[in-house]
Parts: sequence; structure tokens; C-alpha cells
Amino acid sequence: MHLDLSDRVVVVTGAGRGIGRTLARRFAAEGARVAGFDRAFEDPAEPGVLRVDCDVTDPASVQAAVDRVVGEFGTVDVLVNNAGINVDGRVADLTWERFRQCLDVNVGGVFLVSQAVAEVMKPRRRGRILNAASFAAIVPSVGSAAYAASKAAVVQFTRVLASELGPHDITVNAYAPGMVPTAMNGFADLPAEEADELLDTLSLRRWGSADDIADLLVFLASDAAGYITGTLLDVSGGKLATQIPRRAHR
Repeated sequence: MHLDLSDRVVVVTGAGRGIGRTLARRFAAEGARVAGFDRAFEDPAEPGVLRVDCDVTDPASVQAAVDRVVGEFGTVDVLVNNAGINVDGRVADLTWERFRQCLDVNVGGVFLVSQAVAEVMKPRRRGRILNAASFAAIVPSVGSAAYAASKAAVVQFTRVLASELGPHDITVNAYAPGMVPTAMNGFADLPAEEADELLDTLSLRRWGSADDIADLLVFLASDAAGYITGTLLDVSGGKLATQIPRRAHR
């Protein structure tokens, strides 16, 4: 199957580092014209990626960023709402400010950027919106109330938006990355015993990679995925497949 993304205009939020940076690079390598939204970029230059300063929690900043992309490229074909933060803490210990910050970025950012980009897509009757959720939206962990609540909200927002944009032939899907080591989660720096405990929850029993996520998103962004919408796709290495997957590795 040839997934042709040549000349598609792709916006990736949170493209300054981590998974978002890999996604932006991958779409550029697939021939797309890519705009990366972020407030700070780790690399001084990103070949093939238009870097756009954007605070996804600020409506004016979002609209200005989308307007710049349209001014540069003429449209937006694909939006990847990757930007997000993790806020740990048990409910009793969370401050309202931290809880609200998590929802402002993880849910509010998806809402604001989707809303602005959808208005660009509607007249052309085509488009793909891809929202980063998490397996925490399905099975949360202790101490993840803010993060899990935000990602569960992204899933339901995705489903509603998929139906609302269906009449315009725009698809909207969410994806649930598994345990991909990043600076945000610190999986790569865990002691061996803690790492083994986490890997024991995966059917494939290996850390995920940003390229694993990119493989799925390139497909979802292509014409081959035109009849897939309103769903959550699990890219977690089988974390939710069975109760005790480690038994198969003994």
C-alpha cells in the first residue's frame, strides 16, 4: 500500500521536542508540508518544518498560528493534536491550579486548535484531525487523576467532533500511545526492577517508540483511512490485551 502524503499540509502541535518532533519530521519525510506549533523548540532549526510559535491554551495565539499556516501553505489538510503535559498527584494533594493547567493544555488545546483548523477544512470538504489520548483514558493509575481525566475528555471530544464534522467529510480520531520513553515520563531512566514491572504489563514487552506512533498517524492521515472516524486506536504494545501478559513471556 502506498500512502501518498505529498503536498499535504500537516500541523503538529507540541512539535518542539519528544514525540511531536518525531511526528513532524516523519510527515516531512513523507512529502508533506509541515508546520510545527510550540512555545519553544529544542533544535535551532528543523529542516522541512515551518516552526510556528503557539500557546495552545490561548485562543488568540492559536488563531494567529493557524492564520500563518494558511498564509504560507494555503490550507490545512491534517491536524495532529500532540501537545500535552502530565500532572501527577493524588486527588488530596493536587492544587486546583495544577489540575486546571492539565485540562487547559490537554483538553483546551485540542478544542481550540481543532475548532480553528476545522473552519479551514470545511469549505474544502476534506481533512484529518488526530488527537493524542492515552491508555490512561481507559485504565488510569493511582495518582493520575488530572492526566487521566484530561485524556478521557479528549476521547469523548473526538467522538463528538467526528460526528459534527462528518457532513464535511472530515475524519476525527484519537490514538492512545503506550509507554514511549520521553523526558516527560522518565521511563528510560527507571531502575531495572521498576522498568521490568512496567514492561511486564505489555504483550510485546518492549518500550514503544515515537516511530510506532508515527506509523499509525501516517496511515490515518492518508486516503486509505478515509472510512475510519470517531474511534480510539490503541498503540500501546498490547497493554490492554490481557490481565497478566507477562505469563506469555515466562
